[in-house]
Amino acid sequence: MNRGWMNRTMMMVTGMTLVLAMVLLSGCGGGNNDIQDDPTAGMDTGTQVEDLPPPPVAEDTTDQIPATPDYESMDPSDYGVDDVFFDFDQYELDNEAMGILSSNARAMREAGTVILISGHCDERGTLEYNLALGEKRANAVRDYLVSLGVPKSRLRVTSYGENRPFSRGSSDHAWAQNRRAHFERP
Repeated sequence: MNRGWMNRTMMMVTGMTLVLAMVLLSGCGGGNNDIQDDPTAGMDTGTQVEDLPPPPVAEDTTDQIPATPDYESMDPSDYGVDDVFFDFDQYELDNEAMGILSSNARAMREAGTVILISGHCDERGTLEYNLALGEKRANAVRDYLVSLGVPKSRLRVTSYGENRPFSRGSSDHAWAQNRRAHFERP
C-alpha cells in the first residue's frame, strides 16, 4: 500500500472526527436555552414572583462634607448670638435675658471665638454714670455666660454708656432699645 495515501486518509478521518466532536459538543447544551437562563422555568412553585426594586445605591458624600463656618470672620449675630436688654437703671438679668443668654452660650461654646460684650445705656444720666452702668451690664452678662460654661478667657468687656445708641430719639421705645448688652467681634 501507498504510504502517502494512508497518511492522507488518516488525516481526513482525524479531521472528520474533530468536526463531528465539535458538532456534538456544541449541541450538548440542549435545544432550549430559556430553561438554562431561568432556573425556575418549568417549575410550578404555586407563588407569583414579583419584581423587587433594586437595592438603594449609597450616595457619594465625599464632596458633600459640610464646611465648618468661619466663626472668626463672622459677626456673633450671624451665628445666633442675640443682644439682651435691661430695665431702666438696672444691670440685673431678668428671666428673658437669662433665656437669651442660655441660647447664646451654646452658640459661643460651638464657635470657640473671642467675643466683646459691650454695655450700653440710654441718654438719661450723666456720662460717667452711664459708662459705669454699661460696664456693670456687660460684667453681669459675662459672669452669667461663664456660669453656663463659656470660658472667661474668650469674653471681653467694655462700656460705651450712651455713646453708641442703637436707636436715636428720646422716647421710651428708643431708650428701651439702647439699654442693652451687645455682642461683637473685638
